[in-house]
Amino acid sequence: MATTTTTTTEQTTHFGYQTVKESEKQQKVREVFEQVAKSYDLMNDAMSLGIHRVWKDIFIERLGPTHGMRLLDMAGGTGDISFRYLKYLAKQPNPEQRSSHVTVSDINQEMLNVGEARARQLGLTVDQLPSVASIDWRCADAEKLPFNDDSFTAYTIAFGIRNCTHVDKVLSEAYRVLQPGGRFMCLEFSHLENEAMQWLYDQYSFQVIPPMGQLLAGQWHAYQYLVESIRRFPRQDQFKAMIEEAGFVHASYENLTFGVVSIHSGFKL
Repeated sequence: MATTTTTTTEQTTHFGYQTVKESEKQQKVREVFEQVAKSYDLMNDAMSLGIHRVWKDIFIERLGPTHGMRLLDMAGGTGDISFRYLKYLAKQPNPEQRSSHVTVSDINQEMLNVGEARARQLGLTVDQLPSVASIDWRCADAEKLPFNDDSFTAYTIAFGIRNCTHVDKVLSEAYRVLQPGGRFMCLEFSHLENEAMQWLYDQYSFQVIPPMGQLLAGQWHAYQYLVESIRRFPRQDQFKAMIEEAGFVHASYENLTFGVVSIHSGFKL
């Protein structure tokens, strides 16, 4: 009697310009960020000529944190966005003494370790913050968040969503954990509107950034992946449509530095 063997073909996805199995991408991305965790600021300086600090400042200004906010800062391991959030709140009057909170979450524990060490240096640990502000750190997958529905009033993800295997699942989870009225905001490398400027930026990205990564951090391939991952990410209008498909309304984007990066926003009603 003949037997029939059924085989299933695993879905593939991109890892930079490579095609890999979906089950492999998460581990490959994890390895990249384990390699660059301790030189993360250096990496961002190389990728942006140092302008990433200005972009992140503008990102927080657009978020406009208010006292009483509960923020989930996803892919926020080193704390860049969360620290700005806490410092922004510290400058705002709080006559009603409303408590605010941020959960810093990242799939990579190495990145979180760097962030927690920086928090201690900056005096932004739970023990050092005022009683009306708090912070905690959670290692978690953006595609399968361990948080309850309607847990947060804002969700941010900066320079992280392009590294996820299923961007649609990340957006769906962001929608799920946000409270009605909550806001999703994403800061991500994008695509320049001017073709000549895009060509120049491509030359810098592919000819300068990987060798710079090798010289400064001994990491050619990690920096090569990061450059390639930017080119594979959807264009601004395409990503805006994905945000809307996840259920968010009033979706919009703002280009910074001619579109080198974009700030995307949407609301859960």
